[in-house]
Amino acid sequence: MMQKTRTRFAPSPTGFIHLGNIRSALYPWAFARATGGDFILRIEDTDLERSTQAAVDVIIEGMRWLGLDYDEGPFYQMQRMDRYKAVLADLHAAGHVYPCYMSVAELDALRERQMAAKEKPRYDGTWRPAPGKTLPPVPAGVQPVLRFKNPQGGSVVWDDKVKGRIEISNDELDDLVIARPDGTPTYNFCVVVDDMDMAITHVIRGDDHVNNTPRQINIFRALGKEPPVYAHLPTVLNEQGEKMSKRNGAKPVTQYAEEGYLPDAMVNYLARLGWSHGDDEIFSRAQFLQWFNLDHLGKSAAQFDEAKLRWVNAQHLKAMADDALAPLVAAVLRKRGITADDRLPLICALFKDRCDTTVALADWAAAFYANITPKPEEKAQHVTEAIKPALALLAEKLGACAWDKVSIAAAIKEVLAAQGLRMPQLAMPVRVLVMGTAQTPSLDAVLALCTREVVISRLNAI
Repeated sequence: MMQKTRTRFAPSPTGFIHLGNIRSALYPWAFARATGGDFILRIEDTDLERSTQAAVDVIIEGMRWLGLDYDEGPFYQMQRMDRYKAVLADLHAAGHVYPCYMSVAELDALRERQMAAKEKPRYDGTWRPAPGKTLPPVPAGVQPVLRFKNPQGGSVVWDDKVKGRIEISNDELDDLVIARPDGTPTYNFCVVVDDMDMAITHVIRGDDHVNNTPRQINIFRALGKEPPVYAHLPTVLNEQGEKMSKRNGAKPVTQYAEEGYLPDAMVNYLARLGWSHGDDEIFSRAQFLQWFNLDHLGKSAAQFDEAKLRWVNAQHLKAMADDALAPLVAAVLRKRGITADDRLPLICALFKDRCDTTVALADWAAAFYANITPKPEEKAQHVTEAIKPALALLAEKLGACAWDKVSIAAAIKEVLAAQGLRMPQLAMPVRVLVMGTAQTPSLDAVLALCTREVVISRLNAI
């Protein structure tokens, strides 16, 4: 019987989560959903000085917005300290852990000597017990760290689902500190206990963790457990080619919601930052989950491109049902103090092909519900003294006709014929007065979605 897939996302809440981080949630979520498995959220909050509740809130809010639902959690490492200490005691009893009394000053001096000799700086095993070895005298009043007795000789080997076979000599690994002087366990140890207790089958994470993996595998084996399958994802770079980070201008994931991006478009775009399905650029969430596996993860760093993201969002916006799009636009309008009505789905249908975000679509929709101010340069260009009689006549015709697209089109044609004008000569000033800009979709369709009273009052405001 095959083991059920169990994946996890384990962010540290030490800064607001950005797109580079959240991609490390998308792939394990997708793999769990694609294989009928479980996805677990774990908050690695042991860095007490830098961890904040605000950062935790952004993680959870960002995942909720993107629809990255989790089956278990969130689990918090700080709430699991008793469990870590119990496992640590078991390892100690089994002889896999030893106390080390080397001070920070001694360790720094050791590293300086090694670097001067052009050697790799590493702990030299001074306090590691061995048959026939005499350890230094235990210094008085010093609380030791606990170090993991890394295997000597041989190699740590794993088949990474992204990077292929990786082999690290155990002699390259020194004895890792797994508990601080106050007894609190360190990151690499806590991660192993968590992955073991939560029965994680696949660890899909950024390749900045590759150096931790051989250490974690050795701890797994010391605990008598086989490690999970690993897949280390290449870095996401920003538009300048630097690693995406808050320091380099990356935005919190939640800001994209504020800027009018669609969750499914974000999932589509993020999925393509390191994974592909042939040449498919635009796909639904359902298609993504149907196609996703670990075999098509990219090996090269992916570069974020906001213009490409906006294009992907525009494609999803165009494809979205108007009734589904309208509530999203209504929410943007509400933040501006504007209340929409049942015309909004039709407004969305008319303007969505021109927009790349729901904020841009709300900009158009606002003209139907709130006062507009024509752009002065467009008003000066198009609303001339020569055209004003035609505008007055159109206001008169529109006051008397039925209020639908066909009747409005007929009224416009009557004014064109009576005034000897071509369509652009009349349409441009009407658009400027009614919508605030000279560029809109078909004039009769736009006017039909306005109320008669609004159109006539704006035409008369010349």
